Amino acid sequence: MEHLINEFMEYLQNEKNISGNTELSYRRDLKKMVAYFDQAGVQKMEEVTEADLKVYLGEMRKEKFAPATISRNIASIRAFFHYLLKKGIIREDPSEYLKAPKIQKKTPEFLTVEEVDRLLRQPSSDTGKGIRDKAMLELLYATGMRVSELLNLQTEDINLSFGYVICHDSEKERVLPIGNVSRDALVRYMDKARKLFVKDTKETALFTNCSGKAMSRQGFWKVLKGYAEAAGIHRDITPHTLRHSFAVHMLQNGADIKSVQEMLGHSDISSTQVYLGLDPVKMRDVYMKAHPRS
Repeated sequence: MEHLINEFMEYLQNEKNISGNTELSYRRDLKKMVAYFDQAGVQKMEEVTEADLKVYLGEMRKEKFAPATISRNIASIRAFFHYLLKKGIIREDPSEYLKAPKIQKKTPEFLTVEEVDRLLRQPSSDTGKGIRDKAMLELLYATGMRVSELLNLQTEDINLSFGYVICHDSEKERVLPIGNVSRDALVRYMDKARKLFVKDTKETALFTNCSGKAMSRQGFWKVLKGYAEAAGIHRDITPHTLRHSFAVHMLQNGADIKSVQEMLGHSDISSTQVYLGLDPVKMRDVYMKAHPRS
């Protein structure tokens, strides 16, 4: 059954142009399902029934998988079996009537402007590490990019003369402007600090750890957590918090939602609309301007 997953992945890459993260999720979910059916003695996909899939999902619930994880697995399974039906490998789709669990949407955690200022003041301007950390945090807040995108940046992706950075996600890329504060922090990092870490001239990662290798997500998380504590921010803060803060602050200051969607790289505007709900004043302004009887 493994070869069918590989064929499905190839189909998604060629026909649907999915992102690298989506591909990894599909592959992981489907390999987990196939391993379960192998153990249960099911050798062919045409043998899988709706009842089998319900038992499998029931096992996931017993193992306390989050509703969002189960929902994502159902989406992967449905897409896979729909593909098999389309190719004539199966005659009926056993996933057709699977129901995803209701997911309670979490309100994104974001910082106030004052908290962001406190956080970004923490890195020392006298050490290479502090200069690097300042550049990373300023760039993250200036652009709203994902932490994975920040850590995947190469030196060739930044243009300090014109003040923009190129973000890559699988086959897609987007060009993001960076403000003067972030640009100045990057100039200082490139001029004074990066060479303290990077000894190998072939290393092209923009941000590296102290050993001169590309920084990991865990490494960045430690950096962020340390500065949050130093800034007296005692609530949950994750690598995504600055991205959420960027979105909320942009909308609060009058940016239109379509532009924010493009900067965040959201394929669906409903993902961006979540941030509108965090600002009742902005929501009311939009309503008062747009509704004919307001």
